[in-house]
Amino acid sequence: MTFQPESDAGADEIEQRVEETIAANDVVLFMKGNRLMPQCGYSQRAVELISQHVEEFETVDVLPALPAYREALESQSGWETIPQTFVDGEFVGGSDVLGELEERGELAAELGAE
Repeated sequence: MTFQPESDAGADEIEQRVEETIAANDVVLFMKGNRLMPQCGYSQRAVELISQHVEEFETVDVLPALPAYREALESQSGWETIPQTFVDGEFVGGSDVLGELEERGELAAELGAE
């Protein structure tokens, strides 16, 4: 279920896509760039951390409509920074939170890999 958002998508459409993507995927990462070519270090770190524990997860490139994605994601998580990880419909955090969970040995369980 990978989609490429169009830059002309409106805020309502982006918000609907965010809600549907979170609901339809066990693990989803909203990031700058894509899994194969992250466009920022934080997004790259998040992909690396998740990939250590989960083979299949959805990524969504927010760059084509960054302001609309920031707004839609903030309404879901209360957090405006990118990347953002959701597991089973619940907001987990960005790369910093993923890193902290990994350090504590809790990331695999949080991602549902155990």
